[in-house]
Amino acid sequence: MGTPRGRRFVSGCALLGAVRLVAPATGGTEGEPGGVRNQLAFIRGALDDGAGAEAQQQFPEGYFFLHALYGLSWVELGMREPAGEARAEAVREARWALKRLDSADGRAAFSAELAPSYGVFYRGWTNWLRGGVLSLLPEGERESSEVRRFAADSAALGAAFDDSASPYLAAYPGQAWPVDSTVAMASLRLHDTLRPARFTGTVERWLDGVRQRLDPRTGLLPHRVAPDTGDPVEVARGTSQSIIQRFLLDIDSDFAREQYLLFRDRYVVTPLGLGPTTREYPKGMDGPADVDSGPLPLGMSLSATVVTLGAAQVQGDAPLAEGIANHGELLGMPVGTPWTKRYAFGLIPIGDAFVAWSKTARPWVAETPAPPPAHLSFWWRVPLLSLLLVVGAAPWLPALLRRLPHHRHRNRPPAVPVPRILASAPGEDGLPAPR
Repeated sequence: MGTPRGRRFVSGCALLGAVRLVAPATGGTEGEPGGVRNQLAFIRGALDDGAGAEAQQQFPEGYFFLHALYGLSWVELGMREPAGEARAEAVREARWALKRLDSADGRAAFSAELAPSYGVFYRGWTNWLRGGVLSLLPEGERESSEVRRFAADSAALGAAFDDSASPYLAAYPGQAWPVDSTVAMASLRLHDTLRPARFTGTVERWLDGVRQRLDPRTGLLPHRVAPDTGDPVEVARGTSQSIIQRFLLDIDSDFAREQYLLFRDRYVVTPLGLGPTTREYPKGMDGPADVDSGPLPLGMSLSATVVTLGAAQVQGDAPLAEGIANHGELLGMPVGTPWTKRYAFGLIPIGDAFVAWSKTARPWVAETPAPPPAHLSFWWRVPLLSLLLVVGAAPWLPALLRRLPHHRHRNRPPAVPVPRILASAPGEDGLPAPR
């Protein structure tokens, strides 16, 4: 990088990083975040090229999540649009994703023997997406088949919750995670805003059961529970908490705010002062990584951090949502064209899907609440901006030093001493002239 071109390249990258660190990177619950449509264009192209099947080889629900998050991001973009072609495009793309989920490939990872069939994970997320499609359409324009399916799936979920001794239904045989039941319960609340209310009692009983089974270490919903009783068997973790906090607001706004503040206090940190991230385990505790959390440098989970952006946004916590978004724009190395945008060079499309879903986050049932007390100051950017300044200036320092007067003087060749016999011209008598 010693050439002028190399120095300009390094400085340009540092300047670009500084811009990404301060430029608006998300639009809140009402505005449209820049670049998300290009992200969705990249994801759709990847899905058409088989990215769903590839994701399934990498993650237990890779095929499902990649399609579900693509469809949900379109729903949330559509909610920002008035009736017209832009909203119609959102309906088309969300329906396309839902059709992929409502297929043999979409159900392949799940068991038909569970109650409800295929388990609470599959039924909860698909019900939420189907309700989202219906919410984009005026009541008179909703397809009767979609309305009937939404009502039937909601009834199956409601009956399963009513018949269960635990507030947490199984996602797989003998395995239950509270996050999955939280998504399903939010879909029942969505049902009661789109259709005649019928699940009020189910929701209230669920909330009572949840409050009785909180993780004793953190006061939050646990990560994993005993499937028969719902008792906690694993401490609350960032990967599931970040999703839970996204959906709780649409179930009960007061309980959601209590849980969000606990989560933010125990899991959101700025390690080494270099930007907001989410821990996988609560402060003061470490544990093993897994396929959901990814690697945990300094205890931080990249996937949990991305999803926390959406949780902060629905809670009206703009400083944290914007901080995580800017941090991601710096570290995620997004590559854009006039038509697409991808992070990490597009190597993991499911990561792009989580980013798009998080940036488009907005409440579907509740109103966006008043902002919580600030947790993150604007000044968190100062260490990173200072680092970028050093990186951008460093290639130019040698050339700058060479131009300084004292530097030129210090590097001047030493004077050659003149012999004394030659120091004086001879006099007329041939002898050296007197000094």
